[in-house]
Amino acid sequence: MHHAQNTSNKISIFLLFLFLIHGQLVIAESTESENGTAIITMTAPESILAFLNQYFKLPDKAITSTTAQLAFLRRAKKEISELLATEGYFTPVVVLQGNWHDDTDIPILSIEPGPLTKVSEVNIEFQGDIINNEPGQQADMKRIRDSWPLSTGEPFRSNDWEQAKATILSKIKGDKYAAAYIVDSKAVVDPHKSLVELTIVIDSGPVFYFGELMISGLERYDESAIKNFMLFRAGDPYTRKQLNDFQTALQDIPHFRSVSVDIEPDISQHQAIPVQVLVTEMEARHFAIGAGYGSNNGARGELNFRNHNLFEQAWYLNSTLRIEQKRQTVFTGIDTLPNQNNIQYSLGANLQTTDIEGLETINQRVGLTRNYRTQELLRQIGLTWQREEKRPSGAINQINTALVLDWQWRYHIVDDPLHIRKGHVAEIQVGGGSQQLLSEQDFVRSYGRYQGWWPVGEKDVFFLRGEAGYTLAQSRFGIPQEYLFRAGGIHSVRGYDFNSLGVREGNATVGGRVLATGTMEYTRWFKPHWGAAFFADIGSAADRWQKLNAFLGYGAGIRWRSPAGPLALDIARADKTGTIRFHFSLAVAF
Repeated sequence: MHHAQNTSNKISIFLLFLFLIHGQLVIAESTESENGTAIITMTAPESILAFLNQYFKLPDKAITSTTAQLAFLRRAKKEISELLATEGYFTPVVVLQGNWHDDTDIPILSIEPGPLTKVSEVNIEFQGDIINNEPGQQADMKRIRDSWPLSTGEPFRSNDWEQAKATILSKIKGDKYAAAYIVDSKAVVDPHKSLVELTIVIDSGPVFYFGELMISGLERYDESAIKNFMLFRAGDPYTRKQLNDFQTALQDIPHFRSVSVDIEPDISQHQAIPVQVLVTEMEARHFAIGAGYGSNNGARGELNFRNHNLFEQAWYLNSTLRIEQKRQTVFTGIDTLPNQNNIQYSLGANLQTTDIEGLETINQRVGLTRNYRTQELLRQIGLTWQREEKRPSGAINQINTALVLDWQWRYHIVDDPLHIRKGHVAEIQVGGGSQQLLSEQDFVRSYGRYQGWWPVGEKDVFFLRGEAGYTLAQSRFGIPQEYLFRAGGIHSVRGYDFNSLGVREGNATVGGRVLATGTMEYTRWFKPHWGAAFFADIGSAADRWQKLNAFLGYGAGIRWRSPAGPLALDIARADKTGTIRFHFSLAVAF
């Protein structure tokens, strides 16, 4: 007992001594023999101890000879010096206190890493076509130098150094210079000053230009089904982004199971590099069964039939039967592929019944739209006829018909469509009908929406959403619900049931002619796939702006990064009533 207490006191005094001398927290880790007796203790600042424990192996049994102890110390100095050098410590001091001969004296391996080496100077030199005195070449070199991530004054670590070289090479290879490579790189360390001078020499090679498409894998479709999605033409300067956007555009259409778009950076073909497109076609006909749940409309079951080559014209037929607790839908639609001007046409018809907040509707509609679509922009104009049977509980049933000319514009630019940290979405809709053209009521409906995401720190995201709508008409009667407004639920005002905020008609909530809602939300990602969100929603719908009474909902939720996008489970409180509701959905909705 006396021996053990004596040993413990020695270790405590030694750790206290190191802390007073070096002015930083020193942590100890020890290994034990099979019977639980401590063999050796390793002490080091907290900032490096976990790293050393991961990569440096302490003895698992006592070393009894002096020769073996000296051999262990030599190994420790060599391996620890090499390990700490990768973290930017080039002058460590490794000392072994005590020995294994005295049972009361537990040896202590003390590591003092020394000062952290920092970057003093960065020299990025270029060779190849990038140094030619051509318009834009100086700007290219400046842009690439500005993208260098390991700046002066930052700690020098081997992993950061290698990552910085990979980043700058990827940057230059992705922008015109597809065959660029690193000629030389060196890090000259001054251990006395704890500074390092970095030099990297990059040969850009020649400027690459796009050539013709080399398409393989097509069986049923004409090559125009691929060429119409090209975002570049032969002779344009090569960029990796254009290749990636081209591949994404092809992946977004339902005709292909897999798509690969790439080039082989052959210097001999740099003036017209072939673009290799490899596709695997989806089956011409596809039948699927699905199920799901959302808090807006409840449980869902779905049957779906698709034909990707209708009339052997590469037209896309989509027929769906969807049964939800509050909504039932039968839909059939035909979409053409975009032509060389990014224009496609859609023809659709559906029958839908709903029972939401005391309002039952039966709606039949048919419509034709013309769409202009790019990676960031959608412009759509369409003509839709619909007939709606409106059955509010405790009020008069109505039949409303409308022939509506609609126009829609939407612009979105986001860093990642599934897991957004930075980006914006803006949308405007305008449409209307006339009593002179198959409509029960003269009306013009306008609607606008904005969503914005801003990164906070390394992981977190701040989100804003706002929407407003106004239907110009003498009254809401005679206008189908699609051209009026209700609020509440996911992507609206949480804490309130789906479409529960609107105009009271009998015992039902029906659509009004004005709408305004907004959201503020902060998401904290604790792990790569898990996070928590805190939010506040406000807004409502009414028949006139003067009667718009804003409802507030607030709460928190869990986020999970699923392959389909962030799944959200929220708990929200309705400020006016104190009611608590759960909401489940995909967190991102364009």
